[in-house]
Amino acid sequence: MPFADELIGDHAAKALVTAIRAAAPGTPLPTLRAAAKDLTGRALRERSDLLRDALLADLPGDYAAFAGTIRAAQQGSPPFEGWLIWPVTSAVAARAITDGSSGAFDDAVRLLAELTPRLTSEFALRVLLDHDLDRTLAIVRTWTGSPDEHVRRLASEGTRPFLPWARRVPALLARPEETLPVINALYRDESEYVRRSVANHLNDLSRQQPELTVRTAAAWLADPDQHTPWLVRHGLRTLIKKGHPEALGLVGFAPATVEVTGPALAAAEVPFGGELAFTATVVNTGTAPATLAIDYIVHHRKATGKQSGKTFKLTTATLAPGQKLELSRRHSFREITTRRYHPGVHAVELQVNGVQHGRTDFTLLPPTG
Repeated sequence: MPFADELIGDHAAKALVTAIRAAAPGTPLPTLRAAAKDLTGRALRERSDLLRDALLADLPGDYAAFAGTIRAAQQGSPPFEGWLIWPVTSAVAARAITDGSSGAFDDAVRLLAELTPRLTSEFALRVLLDHDLDRTLAIVRTWTGSPDEHVRRLASEGTRPFLPWARRVPALLARPEETLPVINALYRDESEYVRRSVANHLNDLSRQQPELTVRTAAAWLADPDQHTPWLVRHGLRTLIKKGHPEALGLVGFAPATVEVTGPALAAAEVPFGGELAFTATVVNTGTAPATLAIDYIVHHRKATGKQSGKTFKLTTATLAPGQKLELSRRHSFREITTRRYHPGVHAVELQVNGVQHGRTDFTLLPPTG
């Protein structure tokens, strides 16, 4: 991922100053100029917020005047796009809320849609959703019919329950069904850009509302297009990893009668930074072919001594009655930045179509030297 100064850095800040100066001739912009020189050492969101606040300070007045300047900057010759849009959209939302009128609020939602093709307005939209969920959603739902894929994506992405980098909207978490009309209208969208957002939105829903998520996915599969199976699989990925039976059934992994042997460990102790090697067999003991999603779960020891499981994909297979599948895997405990390993007792087990088998302990040894 790029560093903060590659996204909202000197270039973006100077471009913002140039665009606003051209849109509002004679405006000195002292706060914005100072902010552009004060980005070093700040995180990405802090940089955006600093430029947002500076923009609001240098362009006082009511919402209509502020929005007029932003629209003039859109139409001007200096490029008005890229990461400078994040602080701009945030300023639009903030000024509309300060204004307090319904006209300003509604226009701000529309202005975010105008700006979103230039980067994305998804973060600023959260401010308006948090301020008045029903009023914002009433406009957002109309975006699902927009001819612009960026606006249609904003309808889905901006209303995701757990949008990365974004503020949480408690009302969205409390009323998850409110965004169903949006994603129901978009799951067969012609744009992959939009469909991927819908899949991620569905996956977000699954974190708190698994049954609602499964019902929604089932309805989509009952009225699909050629892209729906992928979208559902991607949208159910968290539930599938957790072994949710109904989610697995929707993507073709129905309950199966199997006999699982293992996992059998190559060694009961694993050197710190080394590998856990194990084998296993799965036999279809049923009378019909069985389509299987076979994963394994490593129960990592935490600093507290408790264990926390993480699921890893192993394979998928269709076994005829009586057919045996032999499995082997080497799982690395090499140090990585996204996970910290703690020596002590861990465990590994298989998961076949959501059912766990053969949990087996092993010990991760302390680092040497």
